[in-house]
Amino acid sequence: MQALNRVPRTAPRHIVMAEGEDGRVISGARQAIADGIARITLIGNRDRITKNPEFSAEAGDTLQIIDPENSELTAGFAERFHQLRAHKGITSEQAMRAVLDPLGFAAMMVREKHADGTIAGALATTADTVRAALQIIGKAADADIVSSFFLMVLDRPHHSKKGIFIFSDAGLTIEPDVPQLASIAIASATSFQQLTGLEPRIAMLSFSTSGSATHHRVDRVVAATALVQSLRPDLKISGELQFDAAFVPEVAASKAPGAIVQGDANVFVFPSLEAANIGYKIAQRIGGAEAIGPVLQGLLHPANDLSRGCNAMDVRHLIAVTCAQVKD
Repeated sequence: MQALNRVPRTAPRHIVMAEGEDGRVISGARQAIADGIARITLIGNRDRITKNPEFSAEAGDTLQIIDPENSELTAGFAERFHQLRAHKGITSEQAMRAVLDPLGFAAMMVREKHADGTIAGALATTADTVRAALQIIGKAADADIVSSFFLMVLDRPHHSKKGIFIFSDAGLTIEPDVPQLASIAIASATSFQQLTGLEPRIAMLSFSTSGSATHHRVDRVVAATALVQSLRPDLKISGELQFDAAFVPEVAASKAPGAIVQGDANVFVFPSLEAANIGYKIAQRIGGAEAIGPVLQGLLHPANDLSRGCNAMDVRHLIAVTCAQVKD
């Protein structure tokens, strides 16, 4: 399954690509349009975009291009940004520079309802991409924190178990405390259900299963699991679990016979960014899983981050996910 055919699609959403001059972004955007997933706006210099080998005359009929340097939207965006950030000491001149930056301009398009979502990260760092999203789009009112996940697609012949899974938080929260870990788990479960239509089954991962090891890091996972259970008793969750007990039913039957999740988890919450980032890259590079993201959760409107090692199909997939995150 090279395309995310199981991610639900509605009417094409309008997604703005902050790095519109990048060939991978242009190619992925063209594919998303061809698949009927989205309407796309590329941000960047028109000449550099249209002269890119991935651009074509046909693409010119379907891809909108906006250059912040000469857009009629820029002055209004700068004024609005200044209003938003004046309390932080931002001057009018700094506000103009912020919206002339493609990341800032794209985020302003989403905030001001000129687009449904935005994507960057093929060139920009995660820190810069997330900063623009947080400062301009902002956190959702019902979100405790903004976190991230990777959508992991197992669909190759050698995969003994096939499906779509979530690994979180593999992009933002370095060392989550108990409330943060619980919030990540709840948000990830919501994201999984929204994107797949399936019931989430959460595994709170550790190097211990059901008390097999004693350590304060294990205690943190146990406490976070209990907090999720108290806040959302409707969710199916088990922890602490080692990955094999969360993924393999036979191992779960042996190591954690009383756990709610019996080797059938589809949402894997890692205890740290370090563990999650290493885990998804091993699954991707050695296991051949398709890794889509990092996808941000907890924002007022969708804004997502590509890996700088992405290809055109990664771009296309993240456009599909971003469209699915848009709330009516």
